Amino acid sequence: MKQQRWQRIIPVALIMYTISYIDRTNVALAFDPKLSTAMADLGMNDKIASNAIGIFFWGYLLLQIPGGYLASHWSARKVVSLFLVAWGICAVGCGLVQTAGQFRVMRFLLGIAESGVFPATLVLMTHWFPRAERARANAYWILCQPLSVAFAAPITAQLLQHWNWRVALIAEGALPFIWLPIWWHFISDHPRDAKWISQEERDHLETTLRREDEHLETAEKIPLWKALVQPAVFVMIPIYFLHNCAAYGCNTYLSSALKSPGLSFTKLQTGILYAIPYLVAAVFMVLNSRHSDKTQERRGHVAVVYFISGFCLIGSVIAVQYSFWLSFGFLCFAIQGPFASLAPFWAIPAETLPRAALGAVMGLVNAIGNIGGWAGTAAFGWLKQETGGTAVPFTVIGVGTLVAACLCFLLPKSKAAITISIPATLTK
Repeated sequence: MKQQRWQRIIPVALIMYTISYIDRTNVALAFDPKLSTAMADLGMNDKIASNAIGIFFWGYLLLQIPGGYLASHWSARKVVSLFLVAWGICAVGCGLVQTAGQFRVMRFLLGIAESGVFPATLVLMTHWFPRAERARANAYWILCQPLSVAFAAPITAQLLQHWNWRVALIAEGALPFIWLPIWWHFISDHPRDAKWISQEERDHLETTLRREDEHLETAEKIPLWKALVQPAVFVMIPIYFLHNCAAYGCNTYLSSALKSPGLSFTKLQTGILYAIPYLVAAVFMVLNSRHSDKTQERRGHVAVVYFISGFCLIGSVIAVQYSFWLSFGFLCFAIQGPFASLAPFWAIPAETLPRAALGAVMGLVNAIGNIGGWAGTAAFGWLKQETGGTAVPFTVIGVGTLVAACLCFLLPKSKAAITISIPATLTK
């Protein structure tokens, strides 16, 4: 008997968050002066545009902890449904603005509207996938992050070429309204709520997850506020801050690195080149998560991909003076770090914290860590404007990623796994 949850939960969650990621990152191409008139229409330079795009992350702070808490204690399915409606309205609004000030407001509101989705979905995954599967489950739905850029970039580029930035943002911003009924129909909060799952698989999951919860709860119970100030949380926050500095700084200005004095690319070609590093990142995500689950090791799997990413970012800066294509090759392996690390990174709190505190802790780490998305974008734009190129900002982000790799070894090791037999019919 097939494990139906892999075919039902993962694809629906993946596409849902793919839409979310498109709506927050399509501005990278829409605000490229070579591809669009958005910056000129709204009266922006690199510094103003970076801050306007990055203000998303200040809104993204606000509902992370409430979103994770409500998902844990109420319903992840309902929390995400409410946010789908809210972020669809705000994403369309970004394409309707007339001034830079209006754009900043809509980006801030978009951040608020998306802020509870990630922790709520992480909580949902803990309800459906035991520890032995968790890194893979997280990797498969978080694949949306590199894949959304990889597949949406050429489409966004085509929309910019045939219409304009407003059409691109409005068309892509309306996607949540299409996906809402599908999410509501296919997703259940727990195996016990799902009518489509077999009785055998339901019983196995409920038993396995209950025993894992009991295993985590053997330690002395602590109040929520104490869970939020554990030493591990104060290590995860700076790691995730530097993680997002790299992810969004590179995303916003990658198209600037795809320019060479001796080469000229069309908008579509730029979109395809922009997509390739994210396809590489998707491959790294799958391989890293599978090996992490196989070995039940998390910290090293996060650190290694950060090290590769940091060294390759610096390598791309050094190589560009010799060959554009050599520099681009380094970039293909540099972009993967913030993506390939996600599954093992988010498996750590799920395997070291009591379930009652999990949603709030993941919300806190995701909230404060995502300020790095603003900091990375703003710092990159400022350094690019001050230095006249991308070499210095890429180097700074590369060094930050190496620092994050070193901090990983301060993270807690996952508690020893418990062994639970899997019915033979569920492994076929």
